[in-house]
Amino acid sequence: MNQKNNIKVKLTMVTKQYDLYKRKSDKVKSLFKFSQKNVPHFWGLKGVNLEVYAGESVGLIGINGSGKSTLSNILAGIIPQTTGEMVIEGETSIIAINAGLKPQLTGIENIRLKCLMNGFTHEKIDSIMDDVIAFADIGEFINQPVKNYSSGMRSRLGFAIAVHHDPDILIIDEALSVGDDTFYQKCVDRIMEFKAQGKTIFFVSHSLTQIEKLCDKVVWMHYGDVREFGETAEVVDKYRKFIDWFRTISAERKKEYQDEFKERQMNFSVEAIEEIIERQGLDEAAIKGPEIGTMSLFTKIFVGILVMMLFFFGTLHISNKSFKSLFSQESLHEQVQTMSVLHDDLNNEEG
Repeated sequence: MNQKNNIKVKLTMVTKQYDLYKRKSDKVKSLFKFSQKNVPHFWGLKGVNLEVYAGESVGLIGINGSGKSTLSNILAGIIPQTTGEMVIEGETSIIAINAGLKPQLTGIENIRLKCLMNGFTHEKIDSIMDDVIAFADIGEFINQPVKNYSSGMRSRLGFAIAVHHDPDILIIDEALSVGDDTFYQKCVDRIMEFKAQGKTIFFVSHSLTQIEKLCDKVVWMHYGDVREFGETAEVVDKYRKFIDWFRTISAERKKEYQDEFKERQMNFSVEAIEEIIERQGLDEAAIKGPEIGTMSLFTKIFVGILVMMLFFFGTLHISNKSFKSLFSQESLHEQVQTMSVLHDDLNNEEG
């Protein structure tokens, strides 16, 4: 079902920038710096435009590092885009091997937690609990911590929870790449039910056979860009030809090819987006993206003062002094004496 009057997902010049800090401490320090010119950047997405309609099932394909999972995580709301406008009509739910599962909690506790996070009441959770457990079909492991699960069991539990949320937009990220044929067919049947209900599905997979079976359209991601977007048969055919060519070239040529495109992702900038916006006559204000990850000058000054105060009062606590004692007559007298001694020492050194 392709309802051309009902756009469920629309992306306009969506980008994602990652800051490549060498150490975790560098990330903390960067909050107080007024410039990040010395921090290398990597653009996982470089201006993605996409329109997907209600009832469409869209595959995301591409070689490793192409931006498939970055795009799926942005669609699911797990990470924000750096710039660009994203319109999502409806509730999303992502299915990945480890998405949202707490390792220390049991399977049942994870079911209840994820359902509560999605606004379910305890009564609603109780009513679907048996169905979720039956769909996951992991036996007594449902009462064990998820950290003891195999990747297949985690995928089964994640899929079971997600499909019982009944989302408007379902995002599946390699979740069908693990598990046996029986569970795979169960998942395919449920996906087909969703399609029949007019739900929108994004399907990330390296399996072109799965893509051809489940998807109406395909997005071919290539090092942060949408290289092709169209009907499944057409895009998959072009992608297969690329893969066949890529496999035949030498290892040295393959590395040169990958390094060239990664260099483009390192050298990409917002200025390139602004040029495209101006050329296409797009609304610049609408695609600036969410204001995240940066602090204003006022905020940096305020946080800096706060840190200095915490350090100051921490020093007082360690030395067993009170704030009031610093300004007592005795304390002031001690400070004057200390300054006098320092002054005499300096004079002696100069002499």
